[in-house]
Amino acid sequence: MIRTSIPGFILKQAQPEDSSLIIHFIKELAKYEKLIDTVVITEDNIKEYLFGDKIFAEVLLAYFEEQAVGFALYFHNFSTFAGRPGLYLEDVYIMPEMRGRGFGKEIMLHLVSLAKERNCGRMEWAVLDWNSPAINFYKSLGAVPMDEWTVFRLSSDKF
Repeated sequence: MIRTSIPGFILKQAQPEDSSLIIHFIKELAKYEKLIDTVVITEDNIKEYLFGDKIFAEVLLAYFEEQAVGFALYFHNFSTFAGRPGLYLEDVYIMPEMRGRGFGKEIMLHLVSLAKERNCGRMEWAVLDWNSPAINFYKSLGAVPMDEWTVFRLSSDKF
């Protein structure tokens, strides 16, 4: 359990028994991003890739007064230019009715602390260009958009 500066708000490193809760938050995020029809993840995926023999990502669960209110999924990448690992935030989500209380900021501050502890050269994430509340939030933390970069994707159906 990770205590934060907000009374009643804690972070917890997810465990295998949290798999269904992780999927719940992934689906809630997908609904918010208007991408729910693309979600195919299962509890077996979660257990294999987040808690199996080879761990590909980590998850923080956020709780306020013992109620699960959000999550963050992150993993390490590597910067060849910096010669150091980076921390990549794949997803962060706080339930709509719990936003504006500083929970997202606490998650981000914890991840920054983790990146420092792990000697990462940077922390990165992507945000949908229409999501102005998230963009404004990230800018308020001092993050800068990488407008000169274009994200490319090659899905497994193209392999």
